[in-house]
Amino acid sequence: MSTIVWAAIVGIPLAWHLGLTGVAYYDAGRVGMPRKKWATITFLVPIFGFFTYLFERSELSYDPEEDPYRGNNFNIHPSRADDTVLPSKGEANDLTEWDGRDRERDDGPGPLNDP
Repeated sequence: MSTIVWAAIVGIPLAWHLGLTGVAYYDAGRVGMPRKKWATITFLVPIFGFFTYLFERSELSYDPEEDPYRGNNFNIHPSRADDTVLPSKGEANDLTEWDGRDRERDDGPGPLNDP
């Protein structure tokens, strides 16, 4: 193979790898993370190390005041908010005599429950 092909096969991925390592080193110091640690991880674990750095870095900018799910256990769609709650194991509901009707809405048997 010619030298140009070898330079392209080896040089371009190596340049990207060193570039991502440099970006992790520079950015880690800028956001207050240990530079040497993240440059080493990015260098030793080529692509996954850089994405690990990005995921760890994104956790630094969490602001609880901007979190739409803070203080809520579940995010329920408004169209489903009036649905009945399923009974838990601790509740004493006799489900063996169910006739196919929703007693709270007082509707008849559904299309799948017709005798």
